[in-house]
Amino acid sequence: MKLILALIVMIPLALSAQQNDTEDAPDPGPCSSVEFHQFDFWIGDWDVTADGQPAGTNSIHPIQNGCALKENWQGAGEGGISGTSFNIYDRARGKWHQTWVDASGMLLQLDGGLVDGAMILSGKRPTRDGKGTALHRISWTPNPDGSVRQLWEASKDDGGNWNVIFDGHYVKSAKNQ
Repeated sequence: MKLILALIVMIPLALSAQQNDTEDAPDPGPCSSVEFHQFDFWIGDWDVTADGQPAGTNSIHPIQNGCALKENWQGAGEGGISGTSFNIYDRARGKWHQTWVDASGMLLQLDGGLVDGAMILSGKRPTRDGKGTALHRISWTPNPDGSVRQLWEASKDDGGNWNVIFDGHYVKSAKNQ
């Protein structure tokens, strides 16, 4: 009988302790799932070249408690354009989204996701001459040596033919090492 009474008292205490252990566990956060970290290979400070020539620098860092990435681009030279993007995994749509704005007044909004290890985002915007739209596609591919290739292409015929806008090679800047 004493054993039964002891069990009756001990079981609720054990369950309460287990619940307290669970409550004390750190909250992983709203953006801790794998999808929110698929673009982490792009995080860092980078020196960027195109055709072997300096193209600019780029700084990509997590913001908003790791829920988004903010990019700050500065093109090389006096005429180098600057721009900023915000990148987030949109859980409701199951896609990555990027909103890019630059000092020329360009707005580019892209959606997509990870395809065979590369982040590929695309979206339409009016052409510079105002005579139609162009489909833009940008891919970021991590390389085994830690560098990243960014390929930006545009098509005026809905993807039938593509023109390369930018083919950049990202290498971590010396301040990362």
